[in-house]
Formats: sequence, structure tokens, C-alpha cells
Amino acid sequence: MFQFTLEHTDTASRARTGRIDTAHGSICTPIFMPVGTVGTVKTVRQEELRDLIQAQIILGNTYHLYLRPGMDILEKTGGLHRFIGWERPMLTDSGGYQVYSLSNQRKISEEGVTFASHIDGSRHFFTPENVMDIQRRIGADIIMAFDECPPWPSDYTYAKNSMELTHRWLRRCIDRFDHTEPHYGYEQVLFPIVQGSTYRDLRVASAETIAATEQKGNAIGGLSVGEPAEEMYAITDLVCGILPPDKPRYLMGVGTPANILECIALGVDMFDCVLPTRNARHGLLYTAEGIINIKNAKWREDLSPVDAHNPAMANSPYTKAYLHHLFRCNEWLGMQLATLQNLGFFLWLVIEARRRILAGDFYTWKNQLVPAMEQRL
Repeated sequence: MFQFTLEHTDTASRARTGRIDTAHGSICTPIFMPVGTVGTVKTVRQEELRDLIQAQIILGNTYHLYLRPGMDILEKTGGLHRFIGWERPMLTDSGGYQVYSLSNQRKISEEGVTFASHIDGSRHFFTPENVMDIQRRIGADIIMAFDECPPWPSDYTYAKNSMELTHRWLRRCIDRFDHTEPHYGYEQVLFPIVQGSTYRDLRVASAETIAATEQKGNAIGGLSVGEPAEEMYAITDLVCGILPPDKPRYLMGVGTPANILECIALGVDMFDCVLPTRNARHGLLYTAEGIINIKNAKWREDLSPVDAHNPAMANSPYTKAYLHHLFRCNEWLGMQLATLQNLGFFLWLVIEARRRILAGDFYTWKNQLVPAMEQRL
């Protein structure tokens, strides 16, 4: 059965450690979740995710999986876990963010969203009800409510109407979820999503509405969409002060290593972001010392390890000079190694944050590390 156990809270901040138990295993928090949009974390094999990167949970995306490979093959296989060979926990995004990002290819109504496939232009219709059904068939341990993510900036009227629509859709999601059963014999849980753009009164109203539904976990959406980091932190701080402390808090789509540490300090437990994989494919590497553009000529003769502190790369024979060479030659191995570096670093970051919270020096460590991580090397 799904259960969240709060273990320890930092004395200098809201940072905390916990454990989430699911049908596919336990997750130690705070945690970063690699994004496997279409059933794959790009360029990384599942064995590497498990053994090198030490990922405890990964994401899939309802919109993309619905289009390809489609629900029939997933259901025939026994769900996404079996289809991709991943035995650990999994979360699926509802497709609400894709509704946001495909603004020129969709139409929102009270009933749901009509959208055109980015693959072939075919028309489809998502409702709160069928999005619950689709995620049941995908088989993730944690499924997300269907919401609208307003753009930033949004005027107050749009943000308010969008939030209220999200709340009405949430009631329909919960009703459908409560009246259906898991497809594969193990428990699934539903997380609602706080919206309201950067308007404090809307965020308070949304957080109170979401908390009142008494689901087993809660998410904060609609951030990291272009607003200043200070706005993100202020809203996250506000919402974490309202959401119940005995439920996991998931900040969707966030973010940089600095964002993650600052939001751990505000009380967030779960994170996901495409930055480590997307930027890796362009040669941008995250380390505790700062950010490396491995394509730059300064690394051409640097025979030092990429990152001696990163468990995924600490015993690797590959040097910065070799990665520079691979990217200059457009070799796929360069993208693979860069992705291992970035995901390994993000997982190291949250695991080390957990260790520091338990040791009692998280806040000091965080304040020392954040400026170093943000500098360009």
C-alpha cells in the first residue's frame, strides 16, 4: 500500500527527509525523478538508470504514451513497467503540460481539451475522465490529475478562471479514479495539482482546495514556466506552508540544481525536470564546481575526470578531453556520457541533501554549494 513516512525535519529550514512506499518499492526523499517521456530516459538504458545513476523512480507522459505506442500494446504487455523493463516506481504526468505547450494546436472547453497530434495532426480529445482511464492503463504507481497550466505572465482573470477550471476538473478526476480499479492488481494513487500562476491569493485558495481533497500526495504546478526564480521560491514557500506535512509534496518541472536545493529548503520532497537530459545532448554538464560547456576549446586537452564526486562517473576512464572530442565529432557516445553525468549529479545532489538534513548541516551546506553550482567554468 502507498504510504509516506516523514522521518526528519531540518532545524534551520523546512527541509525534510521521508520515505514513500509503493507497490514497486520504496523512494527515499528528497528525490529527483528522471523524465522518461515516451518510455525511455533519452540515451540511457534502464540498467544504467538503476545501477549507475541509482534512480528510484522515473516519469512517463500520458500525452506521448497515448499517441505512441498506444494503450493497446501497453495493456497487452501488462503496463508500462513491463513494456520498458523497469521494476521500480513510476509516475505519469497527465498531459496537462502538453496542453499548455501546444497552445496553437488545442482548444480548451469545460468538458476537456481537443488537440492535434504533433506526430500526424490527427485530432484527439482529453477529459478528466479519460485521462484517469489512460493512466490506469499505463499503470504508473502515481498518477496526476488533469489540469490546465496557465502561461506566464497571465493576467489575474485568466489565472483565476484557469485555476477554477482545474479545480472542477479535479473533482471529476477524483470521482472517476474512485470509481475505477487498477488494471494490473497493484495500488495506484492520485496527486492533485496546485495552480494559480504567481498570484498569492489564488495559490492560497488552490492549495487549500487541493489539501481538502485528502489525496495521498500533492503537487505544485505552473512554476518554472518563465517567472523569475524569486517568484518561484515565494510561491513554493507559500504553498508548502499550506499543504499537509504528512503528505509528499511534488514540485513539477523544477529545475536547475540550485532551484532544487532552494526548494528542498522550502519543504518540497519530489522533483522532475528535462534539463539534465536535454542540456546534456547539447554538451552542457552540471557539476558541484559549476557548469561546463564541454564543446568549448578550453577542455580539448583537459585529461581530468568529468566529475570525481559523481557516483555515476567517479570510476569512469573518460576525461573532459575525450567528451570534448566526442561532441566535436558529433558522436552519440558523447551525449550518452553527458547524460549519465548530469542525471548522476542530480541524483547525487538529492541523496547528499538527504544525508545533510539527517546530519543537521543542510542549510549551511546548501548556502555554500548553490553559488558554486551556478557559475560557468
